[in-house]
Amino acid sequence: MKKSIKYVLFVLSIAIIGTVFTGCKKDENTLNVYNWGDYIAPEVIEEFEEEYGIKVNYSTFDTNEDMYVKVKSGGNSYDVLFPSDYIIEKMIKEDMLLKLDMNNIPNYKNIDEKFKNLDFDPDNEYSVPYMWGTLGIIYNKNAVTDKVESWDILWDEKYSGQILMLNSQRDSIAISLKRLGYSMNSTDKDELQKAKEELIKQKPLVYAYVGDEVKDLMIGEEADIGVVWSGDAVYMMGENENLDYVVPKEGSNLWFDNMVIPSTSKHKKEAELFINFMCRPDIALKNTEYIGYSTPNKETFKLLSKEMKNDDVAYPKDESLENCEIFNDLGEFTKEYSRIWTEILAQ
Repeated sequence: MKKSIKYVLFVLSIAIIGTVFTGCKKDENTLNVYNWGDYIAPEVIEEFEEEYGIKVNYSTFDTNEDMYVKVKSGGNSYDVLFPSDYIIEKMIKEDMLLKLDMNNIPNYKNIDEKFKNLDFDPDNEYSVPYMWGTLGIIYNKNAVTDKVESWDILWDEKYSGQILMLNSQRDSIAISLKRLGYSMNSTDKDELQKAKEELIKQKPLVYAYVGDEVKDLMIGEEADIGVVWSGDAVYMMGENENLDYVVPKEGSNLWFDNMVIPSTSKHKKEAELFINFMCRPDIALKNTEYIGYSTPNKETFKLLSKEMKNDDVAYPKDESLENCEIFNDLGEFTKEYSRIWTEILAQ
């Protein structure tokens, strides 16, 4: 009887060990990617899985703030994130990111030098550029009869009920600040209060505060004017010839979305493999053509059509970016932006 029990226990222990190792092996062949919605060509994920035998668990977020809170809470273990500049800066300060081993990312050489050594990651230790662009106004040329050159048009009562604003505290407050002649990175409470008051005045004119749905609304001509990122504008203009895009004369946000690895990642080498794959010229081309955003990959840029290379929306001239700012991490002052945005939405 004892011998039988020992034998059974032995068999069970082998089964358990086998299960553990099988689970580990399975886990090692999995990559958890957290990206913006509709921000990668679907076939790219399939190609990566097929080429490397690594299963990609892919999920999306709507705003940088949503992504930050979820990663900070530690409820999920992600391996690759796609945050924007100021959030990258914040995550670096809070030890939320791992330094990259560039030996595992040889395709980093394809990234144009002008997208390296930026203030949010000055030594290129934590992030690899993915896409870049501007924030501006898209409008229907048949419905908007005024010249669109200033943020002021978003406060014009003539377009009441036809204006789309971004459901993003940093972007929408930044627009109000810039319109008033202030920095988009202002930490002056008086300036922020004035920006808040202007957004509250504007609110009755706003059709909706939106995210990705802005594309369908503008293409379907359910609204006349909206705030969008340049890449979305390129896509929308391709779907509806009545649409046009402008960066207001007061200036705007020049943004960068980069790939990073959170400090909680359990698959750093696989994550670096994925980032390297994304920097391959042919893969980067598929992504930029699918989502319409601007590539920082100089080898991919060479593969673009002449029409796209000369597109001022996707690849604006330097002079049109003179009054643009890159968002900075505002540290503890971010709470003021959150408080004000909550108060605006509560009106």
